[in-house]
Amino acid sequence: MNDDNDQKPGFWQIVFSTLAAFFGVQSNKNRERDFKHGNIYAYVASGLIFTVLFIFCVVVAVKLVLNSAGI
Repeated sequence: MNDDNDQKPGFWQIVFSTLAAFFGVQSNKNRERDFKHGNIYAYVASGLIFTVLFIFCVVVAVKLVLNSAGI
């Protein structure tokens, strides 16, 4: 039987797996798929990109709040 867990994860599956890992809500089924069929470099690159985007968003939010407070 060939189900979705026996295939290499696609671009969007990697993105959603990375986001789920950021929030700590990754399902066991997807985690097993990622470890069995995923490419570690894709997940590392995705994790780094999302980390940079997260830091950028936090910096922008802090600057907006400080700017609106007059500091």
